[in-house]
Amino acid sequence: MFSSDRNAYRKVFVKAWRKAATSQPLEPLETRVVEILRQHPEYQPLLEGADMALEQDFSPEQGQSNPFLHMGLHLAILEQLSIDQPAGIRRLYQRLVQATGNAHEAEHRIMECLFEALWRLQRDQGPFDLRGYLECVELIGPDSHP
Repeated sequence: MFSSDRNAYRKVFVKAWRKAATSQPLEPLETRVVEILRQHPEYQPLLEGADMALEQDFSPEQGQSNPFLHMGLHLAILEQLSIDQPAGIRRLYQRLVQATGNAHEAEHRIMECLFEALWRLQRDQGPFDLRGYLECVELIGPDSHP
């Protein structure tokens, strides 16, 4: 699924959404993508216009968030939770779900920590800071954002 080719990466999302819309069987990854998209109806029209979705740039400077990055971070968090890596992430997630009462909100809060850790990784050109990432998630409360 992960590719340096932006269009190939985006096509995974477009294809999964198209298959779901036409009631075609989904691969396990596609099932996860569709579950995320159902929680984000604001992204559905973008994927229905596949050509535009593949070509569009999303500029933070213009206040645009990248829906593909957002969905990809959801996928990364779900994978982390499925294998409990980094060790302890599942426990922290479950605690956050209990505190917020909402699994999707818990993912969004963790996503902020993951995004920050990835930003630092890119900026510093060093290894991923697992401890810093987990500490960030540990500090998240029901009414706070990291």
